[in-house]
Amino acid sequence: MRAYELMVIVDADVDDAGVKAVNSRIGELIAADGGEVVKTDAWGRRRYAYPIKHKLEGIYTVFDIATPASNLDELDRFLRLADDVVRHKIIRLPDSEAERRGLLGTAAG
Repeated sequence: MRAYELMVIVDADVDDAGVKAVNSRIGELIAADGGEVVKTDAWGRRRYAYPIKHKLEGIYTVFDIATPASNLDELDRFLRLADDVVRHKIIRLPDSEAERRGLLGTAAG
């Protein structure tokens, strides 16, 4: 298991139910191969640094994930194809940062 951080930006025109649906699907895809969403941090509606698809705002959510790398391909595919997702970024956390966030104990157990 490795520790990852996933940031997802959902279109600001999507209602709360749509954002919850995207977030729950992310959790399902991660759990499908034995991964775990350790922490979800909803940042809410934020202004973009530059216009994306002629829009100025999006709904940001950051996930701390402990998962094997094998199920990230399906997650990435879902996020690329989802119409409500404007941008996403998956980064592997260095072991020192994962330990600081308390993800290594979860990933090892």
